[in-house]
Parts: sequence; structure tokens; C-alpha cells
Amino acid sequence: MFKKYLIVASKKNPAAMNITASLSQFKPNQFLPGMSDKPFFDFYFTEDEVLYNENLDLERINQYDFIIFPCTHKSEKGVKSLSIHAPGNWRGADFGGEEGKICPNSALFMKQIFEFLHHNVVQYQLEDYEVTMEVTHHGPLINKPCIFIEIGSTEKEWADRRAGFVIAKTISDTIINFEKNPYREVAVGIGGPHYCPNFNKIQFNSNVAVSHIMPNYASPISEEMIKEAIGKTEEEVDFAILDWKGIPGEDERKRIIKILERNYIRWKKTSDVDRS
Repeated sequence: MFKKYLIVASKKNPAAMNITASLSQFKPNQFLPGMSDKPFFDFYFTEDEVLYNENLDLERINQYDFIIFPCTHKSEKGVKSLSIHAPGNWRGADFGGEEGKICPNSALFMKQIFEFLHHNVVQYQLEDYEVTMEVTHHGPLINKPCIFIEIGSTEKEWADRRAGFVIAKTISDTIINFEKNPYREVAVGIGGPHYCPNFNKIQFNSNVAVSHIMPNYASPISEEMIKEAIGKTEEEVDFAILDWKGIPGEDERKRIIKILERNYIRWKKTSDVDRS
């Protein structure tokens, strides 16, 4: 069970400063009577961007159970968005971390923070923002379970206090209410585009909690990548989910299935997951 959370934010990142300003109002005092056994979070502000390990005090980070990186999100289309994803690199490491290495991640935390984010967007009337997961991408590379939670995609949204508040409330809600095992199944995702619409639907509308996602642009998906995704999921992984149409070509699908079956990993298509 996670108890000690660390919010790692860059002083140079406008969305991070916006989110942490709101989040400070939700910070509990763990030294009050009766609070010592409750989950809590601390802040760690960096001088430079958090994507790069050289900008981080890893010794400090390793003192905590779970790390949350509030950050900006950028997109070519400039879509207003609130997004979450696990950090790591399936291939190149142009934006921090190491090539072919990903961070530990909790499928259950990913699912619950995604659900709280949806709830708070409606509760605080922020429906003009798109809520989405992204596939695993970019640095840093740390040895603690972690996520990025981001505001996109322009300076106007990064400074939007409503968006900062909704993400802050979502972080606080998830930390306070996190349940270790409310779902029956845990999965990793394979295939599909960067914003993974089919995995979004599964994460929000099924009892399956999705951890790391390997997108189609990381193809060919290797045995090492699949093992890394499963090994870096905090919970026991029940199966892999294949975004069937989001895997480029029949040969690639067959090759991935051979890898999964050779390693005795169950698999399903996204269309086979019960979303009732």
C-alpha cells in the first residue's frame, strides 16, 4: 500500500506551478493526532525540467512510495486536455530517461486517478477539456512507481486555474481514497495510437486496470518490451490487451501473439474486454 507520496514539480513549468499552488490547500498535516497512519504527500520543487535524471535528487525520491509529476502537455493540434501517463521509453530517449527502459507503474493507481479525473471534470464543469490517457513515453527513469498528470496544450490552458484545481483535487482524492485491490484484473496494453482511445474506454468502463501501453509507433513490439511492461507493473498482470486494428499488419499481430504464448501470457483483443 502506498503511504508516502512525493509531488515533483519544476519551477520552470507553468502547469506544474499552477497545479501545486492549488494542491497546497489539500496537503494534510501528518503530525496531527490520528494522522500518522494516513497517506500523505510532500512537495519537491526542481530548478529545471523533471524529464531528465540529472535534474532530480534521486536519493530524495527513493524515500517515498509513489511519485507524481504534474506537468505541461503539448500537442500539434493544441487540444485542451487533462492527461495521465506512465514515464519510460520503448525505444529512443530523446526526452529523458534511457532507451528501452520504463519506470515502475501501478495499474490500480492509474485507473483510480483516471476515474477521479473524469468525476472532477464533470463536478467542476470543465467538460471543455478532453480527459485522456497517453501511452508510456519520455523520462525520467526512476525506480519508484510514478505517473505524469498534465494540462494541455497551450500557455492559456497551463495557466487555467480551473484546470489546475481539478488536477490538484484529483491527486488529493486519489491519494486519500486509493484502494489496493478493488479490481479483479490487471493488464498491459499493446498497439493503438498515442492517445489510446480504446484503452481509455477499457480503463474507464470496465473492471480491468491498465498499466503500461506500447503504441503502434513503437513497432516492432519485442519480447523484451513486453517483459519490461509486465515486470514494471506493481500488481500481478493477468493478461495483455491487443488493440487489434491498432497493430500494423497481420504479420505483426501473429508475431506478438507468438511472443505472448511462448511466455504463457494470456491475451485478449480490446473488443473482447467486457465494458458493461
